Amino acid sequence: MIRLATVSPCYNEEEVLRHSAERLTALFQRMMDEGLISKDSMMVFVNDGSKDRTWDIISELHQENPLVRGINLARNVGHQNAIMAGMMTAKEWADAVVTIDADLQDDIECIPQMVRHFEEGNDIVYGVKVSRKADPLMKRMSATAFYKLQSSMGVESVYNHADFRLMSKRSLDMLAGFEERNLYLRGLIPMIGLPSTTVDDVISERQAGKSKYTLHKMLSLAMDGITSFSTRPMQAILYMGVVFLIIAFCIGIYVVHALVTGTAVPGWSSLILSIWLVGGFILISLGITGTYIGKIYKEVKRRPLYNIQEILK
Repeated sequence: MIRLATVSPCYNEEEVLRHSAERLTALFQRMMDEGLISKDSMMVFVNDGSKDRTWDIISELHQENPLVRGINLARNVGHQNAIMAGMMTAKEWADAVVTIDADLQDDIECIPQMVRHFEEGNDIVYGVKVSRKADPLMKRMSATAFYKLQSSMGVESVYNHADFRLMSKRSLDMLAGFEERNLYLRGLIPMIGLPSTTVDDVISERQAGKSKYTLHKMLSLAMDGITSFSTRPMQAILYMGVVFLIIAFCIGIYVVHALVTGTAVPGWSSLILSIWLVGGFILISLGITGTYIGKIYKEVKRRPLYNIQEILK
């Protein structure tokens, strides 16, 4: 039997924490009765600088439930860093770690399947979304666009997989060797290269509260994923430069034709249009280049991804 730990990042999740802990506890008890996991398995909740009673509830659950452990981060560091903090801590306590969001919209019935795949020799088991009917239409559309954009940019990732996965202690030790400050776990973990497989994940409706993963956060994550694993946006600048040269050549031919035929208009408005077009391209180019330089700036400073204030074992 393996010693299993679930890791759930929490940011202002006071409305769902107790319900989620109850559901996970029932699942753990059933898996223990079936001999899938050991009695000293655990669920770990990571408080990511919440402003509500999230940490207080985690502390209460720790007192009431022997399966519950807690990690309190010193400040809000974001979803990916909070997951990393939980995994790097829990890997010292368990043989395998399952990461799942605290709202439990992912199908927790996939966890026993993940454990069985782990026992068959897979170090990583990805939960792949096969149905997102419970998600709002805008979120479904943006998620689809997100994965297609990643693929077009050459980012290696598992399609329709978020952060619901099982990882062995061995794979987590290898993940610890990746020292990026700009974390994008969905791209990093497939690079480990150990045996892996997938399980089907059917998303359910959130039981209470609202999702903390706003459109702005999803766009930021998409930008991190693309700029951390692909240089195609930089290459696109070169291609756009060639396109602009072709456009400039065509405009030059038109200007000569207008001069010859006498149809040139004084203060030609297309001149202004060209200036705005080229100006916009230059600003976009500077923005893309600046994004990469900014990421280099963060990497070279080597600041810690997170600081743990307190651990409840």
